[in-house]
Amino acid sequence: MNDIQTAYDYILGKIGNIRPTVGAILGSGLGDFADSLSNPVIVEFSEIPGFPQSTVEGHQGQFVFGEKEGKQVVALKGRLHFYEGYDMQRVTLPVRIMSLLGVKTLIVTNAAGGLNPSFAVGDLMLIRDHINYSGDNPLKGQNLDQFGPRFPDCTNIYTNALADKLLAQTNENGLKLQQGTYLMVSGPSYETPAEIKMFSQWGADAVGMSTVPETIVAAHCGIDVIGISCITNLAAGISPENLSHAEVIEIAAKAKPNFIKVLDLAIAGA
Repeated sequence: MNDIQTAYDYILGKIGNIRPTVGAILGSGLGDFADSLSNPVIVEFSEIPGFPQSTVEGHQGQFVFGEKEGKQVVALKGRLHFYEGYDMQRVTLPVRIMSLLGVKTLIVTNAAGGLNPSFAVGDLMLIRDHINYSGDNPLKGQNLDQFGPRFPDCTNIYTNALADKLLAQTNENGLKLQQGTYLMVSGPSYETPAEIKMFSQWGADAVGMSTVPETIVAAHCGIDVIGISCITNLAAGISPENLSHAEVIEIAAKAKPNFIKVLDLAIAGA
């Protein structure tokens, strides 16, 4: 809790009276959305005392505060990952800070591998549920009672009402939005074809190395969640090509215009 309070106090001193109600965590190659916020105030991870640093290409490591769709927003331009060696409490530190700042709705995004045969590279998928195959949980250990209960319910962990609203809005605006279940692995190695076959049998539609810890902590804090995956590649054994992070960044950049439109609608409807 000391790390959370220290970071919160520092950020509060930088943003003055700004109090965001919507938060967004921007996945690999999707951080440029933060540049579309009006009247931005930027707080670098590196400025915050004791704060972990993002080490992955495509993750700049900033809190960006600004306005969008008539709302105060804080966007995480780059996230922290479990595979970087941080424990899940550190990975989810930004969500705890967002909760203290007053965020009521969190939009989590990621770049993911597609398992569903109806998905194409570049598609956006509305996350309806997830499978935690990371081998860990960010709520393990002493419960932070000031944020939420020891055993939070995860039945509606991706808020159905907001997901339904976003789906209707994208349809009205002629934007294609797939739907499905996201599965998290710890990474950083990509999955084997045998693992992908197993995940498909479990009902997963997309696979990645993030998002689930932040969503669990948001649920613990009582924050509504909207999840969106950018399908940047077909998973191992589905695609004949070898997988690479460079490809992930490239496809995410190509999907960016539609992604920004969907994110704008999500913020407007939050």
